[in-house]
Amino acid sequence: MWSALRSALSFSILIPDKMSMGYLGFVLLLWFPGVLHAQSETQPCPAPGLSGGYLVPEQDSYPHETTLTYACDNGLKPAVEGWWATSRCQNGNWFPTPQCIDEKACLPTILPNANYDASTKGWYDETTKIWVRCDAGYEHKDRVTTAKCTDGTWSSMPICEKSDEACGEPPKIPHAVVIHQEYQELFEADTKVQYECEDGYTAERADTKTVICISGNWTEGPTCNRRPDTGHGGATVEGTGGGHTTSAGSGTNPAGGDRRPDTGHGGATVEGTGGGHTTSAGSGTNPAGGDRRPDTGHDGYTERGTGGGQPTGGVTNCGTYPSVLNGDVVVVSGGYLKYQCSAFYKLEGPDTVICQSNGKWTEPPSCRDAFCVLDPAQITIPNMILSTIKYVKEGEDEFIPCIWDHFFIRVQCVNRRIHYTKCCHSSDHQRNVCR
Repeated sequence: MWSALRSALSFSILIPDKMSMGYLGFVLLLWFPGVLHAQSETQPCPAPGLSGGYLVPEQDSYPHETTLTYACDNGLKPAVEGWWATSRCQNGNWFPTPQCIDEKACLPTILPNANYDASTKGWYDETTKIWVRCDAGYEHKDRVTTAKCTDGTWSSMPICEKSDEACGEPPKIPHAVVIHQEYQELFEADTKVQYECEDGYTAERADTKTVICISGNWTEGPTCNRRPDTGHGGATVEGTGGGHTTSAGSGTNPAGGDRRPDTGHGGATVEGTGGGHTTSAGSGTNPAGGDRRPDTGHDGYTERGTGGGQPTGGVTNCGTYPSVLNGDVVVVSGGYLKYQCSAFYKLEGPDTVICQSNGKWTEPPSCRDAFCVLDPAQITIPNMILSTIKYVKEGEDEFIPCIWDHFFIRVQCVNRRIHYTKCCHSSDHQRNVCR
């Protein structure tokens, strides 16, 4: 390597003088990259400028990886725990930086299951007050939420303990996993967790795929059963047009349709010739994801309608089923169709539609909104914690948490208008004395 370098240097002599130094530097970079890299990572550190303290050993420069010790003058203390401290030279910089601060200042502290705003200086001046926030699923013990820096120590430091309303990890369910949620040991009240059955299995009831943490307990979860053989018996679907939703979920099946999972109704046959119909208890345009429609309880679907006109003996004589926005066909029998609205919607008009002898359907019903929307971008309720849009069903109550532990606002949806109480303790809501 040295002979090659001498050749290169000899060659540089042939180059004009004003270029020789640049060329020499280029040659050194090519032949000694390892040496250059090592030098860039082992820079010495100049003596730190420590105000109000002294260094040991004290010198003008310190080699890479040198550790020095320092202490502070009376009335001051290091910006770390202890009356003396150390700092290490790392490639030209000191870590941590030696500093002397007022001995009455407070240093940051680690609080289990909690957090608070960090100081930009790295410490807190005397009389500084910090507000401690408990992590999700924890609450302030004895309702102590603040700490104050007094004579170099924190007074009445809050403690965050497990909330009685929080839940542990969701129950383990055979042949199912929790989706869209990282593992954690504790979940705050009102947390929703969704399960998904493994391939080849299906949930026994669609409304139990999601569990909710309520008062320290999880609601009932799903049971994942092996999916029945689709080639034997059960319900069948016939159709010549696309766009029918024929299973207990949202989506569109191809022309002819696939076999619907068992919905609890024996021996039902659904026929269709047009697109865009929902012919089972599937989800439509429910505002909050929708709830499963209650079981209609009809074996064989013998429900008869009472609307005008006479049935023709078969719904296929009238062609495409009438489309009802936010509504589904739940019963098909002879010349009758029965509709039901999706969750969060209310049926208006007759629920039964008849195929008349003239080949036309009687007037279908409509599905009216039956919910209120709590949108944090549009509505402001004092002291209420609301970070996402929430839907409240008509006639039902929702309890929204307040900024204080165990305090809630009761929200009601009446005639599509929002009514709410002030922030009250949960016990007051239970006694129905909060207004």
